[in-house]
Amino acid sequence: MIFRFDHFREALKSPSERRNLRNGILFISPWLIGLFVFTAYPIIASFYWSFCLFDGFSPPVWVGTENYRLLLFEDAIFWKSLVNTLYMVFLALPVTLSFSLLLALLLNMKVKGLPFYRTILYLPSIAPVIAVSILWLWMLNPEYGLINHLLGFFGIDVVGWLIDPKLAKPALVIMGLWQVGGGVLIFLAGLQQVPAHLYEAAEVDGAGALRKFFHVTLPMLSPIIFFNLIMGIIGYFQYFTQAFVMTQGGPQDATLFYALHLFNKAFLDFQIGYSSAMAWLLFVLILFATSIVLRSAKKWVYYEGAGR
Repeated sequence: MIFRFDHFREALKSPSERRNLRNGILFISPWLIGLFVFTAYPIIASFYWSFCLFDGFSPPVWVGTENYRLLLFEDAIFWKSLVNTLYMVFLALPVTLSFSLLLALLLNMKVKGLPFYRTILYLPSIAPVIAVSILWLWMLNPEYGLINHLLGFFGIDVVGWLIDPKLAKPALVIMGLWQVGGGVLIFLAGLQQVPAHLYEAAEVDGAGALRKFFHVTLPMLSPIIFFNLIMGIIGYFQYFTQAFVMTQGGPQDATLFYALHLFNKAFLDFQIGYSSAMAWLLFVLILFATSIVLRSAKKWVYYEGAGR
């Protein structure tokens, strides 16, 4: 059906149609106001501010691409924050996805008490991130933390998880594994949709557990992996709350991630124009990363009934 504006205009000649249109606009007006005031305007304004010298109080002064030049060529902290963020994208994300899939495989087995295990593993994922960060701040404490206390039983010396620049990011990765319940739930739903006859056919052909996993399970789960990968890329590029609560970017900027650096520039240094440029550059980075995954999907994502 092709929309014709003249047909629409003819329909509005009817009083009842005009009344319906007015009532419809009134009903959606709160959403429209919210869209323009809290979404569209901030996006447009931040794009303009990214080309300005602006502290949030004085009128913005147009400086062209100066913010982007300073960002890319004179801000060493920017590059360090980007490297820290890429560490999470390229290391924490694959580890988290693999661990989520492993737990989903275990929870898909027919064992006694399975609902209890599923509940226990999912509960941490619904806990507030700030509360979880404070909890892990205590658990990783080098003096009285639970993890160091447990390691002491095995004769391992005290580990300065969050005070050692080499261990701070791995500690955050380990903490992230505790909240993989959401990803596990999605993988588990995908596993339960894999047709049983595919496993039966593989067994007839003499396939063992590993071959069934790589030739049946993984291809059938590839859309789920694809979805979790895209969401993980977007999430880890914006990694912020845990570092903000637990380390404030330390030690020695080891956990100063891109979003935290952006926050500091905007709300501590009041460089709104500079931070807006950082925000738009982050948008470009996320767009670039997700576009690569989207373009590669044709080669490894399998949809049943559609082929590759």
